[in-house]
Amino acid sequence: MSQTNKFFPLLTGILCLGLMGAQPAFARDGAEIAKIFDSGVAAYDAGNYQQAFKIWWDLRYEDLAAMRNLAMMLRKGQGVIRDAKKAEELYQRAADAGLPTAQADLADMLLKGEAGPPDLTHALPLLAAAAAANHPVAQFELGELYETGAPPFLPKDLDEARKLYAAAAGHGMTEAADRLRVVGPVAAQPQQPVQQPAEQPTQPQAQSGTSAGFKPEPAVAP
Repeated sequence: MSQTNKFFPLLTGILCLGLMGAQPAFARDGAEIAKIFDSGVAAYDAGNYQQAFKIWWDLRYEDLAAMRNLAMMLRKGQGVIRDAKKAEELYQRAADAGLPTAQADLADMLLKGEAGPPDLTHALPLLAAAAAANHPVAQFELGELYETGAPPFLPKDLDEARKLYAAAAGHGMTEAADRLRVVGPVAAQPQQPVQQPAEQPTQPQAQSGTSAGFKPEPAVAP
């Protein structure tokens, strides 16, 4: 699916320290990293893949998006000799650091067996993590697995498949919308009885978790 292979935008301030063995010390701040990263985007958009690869390679210890982009280029053979194994290694490091697009891309590679036999055992937790982060490709592929079942790893569950297809379709993924029309819409949830409000405490309570102004970082489109 074409959405899987789009390059990932800059995540300023996220460091990849500790992901690739011993690294040299860096003194670049977020603004400088962003400027360098954007020059890689410009080179990539111009079709100068070798230059883009070189620029992002220089950022591989400092930015997860750069690491993921390098993996994508190694996977596709853009500006560098195609190396599926090396692509998986870089994807894995970015995925381990929690980058949903890297998780989804790596799961896609593992399902397709691009660097060896298909590996559903390894792909499933990656798909689940990326799907939970609202990555539409991961939601769609996980929905496919729930639709057919993948014993002994995953049971057939059409309700879960419908939910995942609906989520992916909500992000504009046409394949998911098409599949949802085949399996049918998500079942309506029964209304829950209205709960009576609990008695208010007499003493003010401390704020828990997040403040009223906090919003979680949105999922990045693939």
